[in-house]
Amino acid sequence: MANHLKPAQIMLIVAMAFAPAHIGYAAPLEQATEPSKAPEPAAESQPAEPPQPPQPPPPQPQAKPDPFAFADFTWLSGNPRTKESPLDTKAFTGEFRADTNFTYSFNKPIDDTISGSSEIFRSGEFQLTQLGIGGDFHYDNVRGRLMTQFGMYAQTTPRNDASPGRGQWPLDTAYRYISEAYGGYHWDKLYGVNLDAGIFMSYIGLWSYYQFDNWTYQPSYVSSNTPWFFNGLRIQIFPSDKLKIEPWLINGWQSYGKFNHAPGIGGQVLWRPNGSVSVVLNNYWGTDTLGLPDRKRIHTDDSIQVKYYEDKDALITRAAFTFTVDAGCEFGGGVSCGGGTPDAPSQTFLGFMAYHRLWFNRDVFALTVGGGAINNPGRYLVLVPPINGATAYTGTPYFTANPGDSFKAWDTQVTFDYLPSQFVTLRSEFVYRGSSVPYFAGQGGMTPPGGNTGTPATPVPGWAPDLQKSENRVTFALLVKL
Repeated sequence: MANHLKPAQIMLIVAMAFAPAHIGYAAPLEQATEPSKAPEPAAESQPAEPPQPPQPPPPQPQAKPDPFAFADFTWLSGNPRTKESPLDTKAFTGEFRADTNFTYSFNKPIDDTISGSSEIFRSGEFQLTQLGIGGDFHYDNVRGRLMTQFGMYAQTTPRNDASPGRGQWPLDTAYRYISEAYGGYHWDKLYGVNLDAGIFMSYIGLWSYYQFDNWTYQPSYVSSNTPWFFNGLRIQIFPSDKLKIEPWLINGWQSYGKFNHAPGIGGQVLWRPNGSVSVVLNNYWGTDTLGLPDRKRIHTDDSIQVKYYEDKDALITRAAFTFTVDAGCEFGGGVSCGGGTPDAPSQTFLGFMAYHRLWFNRDVFALTVGGGAINNPGRYLVLVPPINGATAYTGTPYFTANPGDSFKAWDTQVTFDYLPSQFVTLRSEFVYRGSSVPYFAGQGGMTPPGGNTGTPATPVPGWAPDLQKSENRVTFALLVKL
């Protein structure tokens, strides 16, 4: 029968019905559920960006210059002329000073004593005025300074201070071998703020306590008779790199302790507008007559230094001058500032000094000429002559300091320096000094036969010192600072 399927055809139809979908003509599942997609074109490559240059660091705040570092001030008197230190480290800058002199007084005192000076003390002898060892500490804004004074200064400076006569614990012994000793702190405010406490230099009278720093060995009276040091507190404020303002709170006028209950107060203004001018103004108030708290002292000390010529290639290398004027008085406790009466005599101080200096041959040689004068009725700033061992505390009956006692004095110096190194000065100097009353050591000297006798405050029977109204002397000194 034609419509009947053959057995082979029937078996093929059954096999196709039960076969898996991917066999034979079945389409893949993906193609069955969504239409085919055209292939995406390959992404085009982009050109690489050029490397960027490194960005500069943000600008740092400009450091402020150190005070008075804008010029070379080694020409100033009262200022060391060294420009470097061989003993400098990060935390400490060492310092060594040696001052040795030979002085000859033409008065030829038999006991070799020289009077009326705070720098020279013996005649016809080599003497070590000062040996100083110390330096400056500086680390993490902490500061300090130490300088010793071995030699004549260890005896002669303490004897000019009467304050150890008040109270116990001998201050003149405690501080005898120290010229400077203080600690402090520095703040980076304005152009610098320093706080120091201890013993520090005063620079009243312009000249330094250390002869190496000065134009002469013997300064005039307004420097020699005014304070070299203070014991107390100071604040140094630098509003700019050309100005310093320095208030003081101190025990007294060149004193280790207080003379009475009140402290001394004062301050300094130092202005250097350029490298050729320096102006310093010092003012003081205190009660500095031992045992007389009602007697007050005021004092002003003002100086200018000017360098008016400089040519390093000329025979005369530099030329400069200084001028200092001092004025003051005491009032109360039986004295007055002016218009004195028999019950309250005038007790005043007026003085000046002026010096001129030339440097030669690239600063290898220097010549200084100058001098000054004072008028000090009451003698409260006149150095007590060391008659029979007298000191500022003991006084002496042979040279009184009573209210109204007159005293006028004047002097001149001619100084020649050889400066082979910034660390060494070889100095020769002629000095003339005069006074209105007998004051300087004469040929008979100031020491009784056989040595000091009894107490300095009482007369020695049958003896009197040889005091003269004038003195001529020459000094030769070797000065070293490292």
